[in-house]
Order: sequence, then structure tokens, then C-alpha cells
Amino acid sequence: MATDLQIAARKIVSVNPATGEVLRELECAGEGEVAAAVVRAKPAQVAWAELGSRRRIAILREFQAKLHAKKVEVAQSITREVGKPVAEALVTEVLVVLDAARFLIDNAWGLLRDERVPHGNLATKFKSGRLVREPHGVIGIISPWNYSFSIPATETLAALVAGNAVVLKPSELTPLVALELASLLHGAGVPEDVFQVVVGEGAAGAALLRAPIDKLVFTGSVSTGKRIAMAAAERLLPVVLELGGKDPMLVLEDADVEVASSAAVWGAFVNAGQACLSVERCYVHRSLYEQFVKSCAEKTKQLRVGNGMDADTDVGPMIHERQVWIVESHVEDAKAHGVRVLAGGQRLPELGKNFYAPTVLAEVTQSMRIMQEETFGPVLPVMACADDDEAVRLANDSEYGLAASVWTRDRKRGERLAKRIHAGTVMVNDVISCFGISEAPHGGVKSSGVGRTHGRFGLDEMVRVKYLDIDRMPGMKKVWWHRYGKNFRRQMEGFLDMQFARTLGGRLRGAVRAAGVARRKQL
Repeated sequence: MATDLQIAARKIVSVNPATGEVLRELECAGEGEVAAAVVRAKPAQVAWAELGSRRRIAILREFQAKLHAKKVEVAQSITREVGKPVAEALVTEVLVVLDAARFLIDNAWGLLRDERVPHGNLATKFKSGRLVREPHGVIGIISPWNYSFSIPATETLAALVAGNAVVLKPSELTPLVALELASLLHGAGVPEDVFQVVVGEGAAGAALLRAPIDKLVFTGSVSTGKRIAMAAAERLLPVVLELGGKDPMLVLEDADVEVASSAAVWGAFVNAGQACLSVERCYVHRSLYEQFVKSCAEKTKQLRVGNGMDADTDVGPMIHERQVWIVESHVEDAKAHGVRVLAGGQRLPELGKNFYAPTVLAEVTQSMRIMQEETFGPVLPVMACADDDEAVRLANDSEYGLAASVWTRDRKRGERLAKRIHAGTVMVNDVISCFGISEAPHGGVKSSGVGRTHGRFGLDEMVRVKYLDIDRMPGMKKVWWHRYGKNFRRQMEGFLDMQFARTLGGRLRGAVRAAGVARRKQL
């Protein structure tokens, strides 16, 4: 029987995690092949940048049309390689990419064009300044398997519209989805050397980091992200790192239990819990606790687990048995420390080796592994808390800070608590959907990473900002040039007083002292 990942003679095998079916065998790119891809991208990027933003936007519009026409086919490709239900692939991947294209089509020209810089300093009033946004060059992207289409596609579209070339190294578990993205982009008019996919495992990612790229965007584990940051620091390579989360959900005593419990179930089990934004910790006010966990357990037991190609499936398989082992170890540790298992808590071998039952745990404590380590699987641990202060303290008691949610009928109260939570995004009365808001930045604090993707701030990550200064009096020597002397010192003191003295009299006296500076003899 084929294993989920086979690497032999520099080959990898893409496997359907639900059925074990071998989808395709691919050659791994070696160090030389990765470097060659970047070398090819260099001159191609120059020509791509010279097209101008309006032409690149037109190509994105064509990509959007092609993706929309193939939306079901692409979603099914995602399901076969990742396992999530087709409907979920449509909503959380295809829709996200279509809308990201929409945002860039509508806004990229305005966000990338030159920006005038006004000069408030009187000494620089004869200058004209503006900000020029230039592409970095070749952007390397290392993307994960859990959202194998939406994550690399949204990052790639921003990089391309800004005039960069992209070399993408997808997860070795999901290379076919990346190749589907390449087919769509090339079909829309992106030159083949401007967007390239290099297939391989970790060694290919390391080779991309060593290649002469101009920036790296990485999504993955904290441990790998730290190694990348250290290697990038050696050459001052700029990076964007999205390194996962342990996202808390805070349910206050005035929350709607029916709505909040449904949100917790979806937030914990979407993509079989394999989402950096999934609900991995839930803190519920004591007055609602029993009602809340009972509702979550009842709804969880109604979820239909199976092959994502089945239209009735709510939760598909996990990507690989290694992920199942992590989930299993966290749940078993929690059981050993006395949690109540209200739903699930075991594998589903009758469905296949990558299936784990959606699980609800009650009576968890903050010290358990299930509340500290990223589980990345279909588990919802729920803990009671006494008040808002305790909920916020527990939410912030984590090395991660990607996202969080607050559930309350009082919007202002929710906003106040949101400001106290250490996270890149806090949603009030919703979970996860922030990733699908194309205008909103995505990224975290603490060990959840550095930098942002999506929206205006994500587009800013794809450009270098240059300040361009034009002097409008090219035939005039500047008053601050050599020579100095006592008179010049006195005039400069007056000039500072003229601009910054606290009183009108002080400013007028300063103006008198500054008079004559333009008539002094200079070198």
C-alpha cells in the first residue's frame, strides 16, 4: 500500500488523504533547478514590471474570469489532494481568491501609483517630493498544505500585480493544486518565467531561501519560521512569516449560546481543524458553561465525517497520519488529566487512517497541552472562566497571537475587550472569516509571525518604497551649505525660532534674526 508521502529517487507522490489513491508522481526539484528557476525569473521580472500596473491588472482580470469558469473543477482538485468538502473548498479557497483578485483589480492602480509628499519645513519648500513604489524583484513563496490554493494564490496575485516575479514552493503534500494555479495564471497571460512552481520537500524550500530571491513569504510552523528568519538575517533578506496560532474564543455571559456554539463547532472543525485561524481554545463564562458545552456536543455529534467528494460530508480527513498522531497525543494527555469527553475523542478507522472524530472536551485546564500547543486538528477544548478579566488573561496566556474572537450582545463591550487581546485580528461575534475579507490584513504578533498579507498592507509587503526628491530651484545654492560662521549660526537660530517659537513675538524676532541668510557668501 502506498504511504501518504513517498519520496524516493527524488520523487514525491501526491495522495488523496481520504482514499489513499495515488493522484500523481512528480520529480523533486534539486538545488540547481531551484536556483535556475530564480535566475530565469530575474530578466522576466524586468519585462513584467515594464508592462505597467494597468496591463498587469488586466491579466489579473483574465485570471479571475478563468478561475470563475473553472471554480468547481478547482474545488474538486483541492478536495482530492487536501480532503476538505468540495463546498468548503469553494467557500474558503476559491471564493477567497476570486475576491482577492477583485480587490487588486479595483485598488492596485491607486495603491501602487506615486504618492505626493508635502513638505512642512520652510527650508524645503522649494522641493517637490513623492513616494515611488517599486517591485522587490523575485519573490519566493513557501506555502502550506492546509489552504493549498488560497494562501499561495492571494500572496502571488499581490506580488504579480506589483511587478514582481514569483517562484512558489508548495507543500510536498499538495503540489497539484499549485500546478493548477500555475495553469490558470499562465493561461491568463502571466509569462511562464514570471510565475514558476518548484516541487519538492523541505530541501527545495531551503534551496529557494539560498537562491538569489529578493524577498521570501513563508507560511508554516514556528520552528521552521525561526530557522528561516535566522538564515534570512545572514543576507538581510526581507521576509513575511505567518506561523500559525492557538486562537481563543471568548464567550461572555450575555452571548447568544445558540449562535456562539454553532460558531465554535464550525470554527473548530472547518478543514478538520487544520486552519491557523481555527478555534483552538474556548473560554466560556461560568453562567453559560454547561449549556454551551452541551450545545456544542450535540451539534458536533450531528456532523457527517467522510470523503470530501461526498456532497453530504461536513468534515473530511486529516491530511496525513502524522497530523492524526499529534491530535491523538493532545487528546490522550487531556484524558489523563481528567477532562470530560463530550463528543469524539478517537480515530475513525472504519473510514480510513486519516480520520479523527470531531471532539469536544470539557473541564480542561490552562496547563494542559491541548490549551498550550497548536493542535491543528478537529478538537474543541472548552474551559470555564469567571469574568472578562480572566477571559482576557487566559486568551493572552499563549506564545501565539494570530487571531481571536469575542462573543457578546454588547458591541461596545466586545470592542473594549478586543483591544485588550494580543492578536493580529480580533473578531466580535464571528470567527475565521477575516481571512476572506480581502481589504483586511492577515498576520499575527508574538510567535504567530511578522508582516502581513492581504489588503493594502499585504500589497505594501510586495514593494520597496523609494522617496524621490526634485529641487525646483536647481540654479540656487542651498542656504545650509558651507561656509558657516557666526552670522550664519545666528541666522539659523533665528530661522528655528521663526518656525517653532511658542509665541508670535518669538517667531517675529526669529524672522528678523534670520534675515539676510540668502545673501551670505558661500563656497
